[in-house]
Amino acid sequence: MKIVAANRLTDGETVWLGAGDRWVDTIDAAHVARDAEDEARIAAVGSAALAANIVIDVTLVDVDIAEGRILPKRLRERIRAGGPSIHPEIGKQARNAAQHAA
Repeated sequence: MKIVAANRLTDGETVWLGAGDRWVDTIDAAHVARDAEDEARIAAVGSAALAANIVIDVTLVDVDIAEGRILPKRLRERIRAGGPSIHPEIGKQARNAAQHAA
């Protein structure tokens, strides 16, 4: 299983290719390709977005599904999904904590 990760060109934020081939801000909204044909399709969409200067650093990411959540196999991708590792009160992890508290 794979997803496509990239960085949005306008602000550098990590984004994932989601349903309808739209770039989404959370890994849980990413489209998971479950076969080679779908992997090739999402890779092509990512390449087209790169060529159109929408995103950079387009990467196919190996993932597992654990308890209904998308879990990247590589640590680098887990860190990108969580946000900056320098402080828990900034970035994606701060927004996620606020959403879970509400």
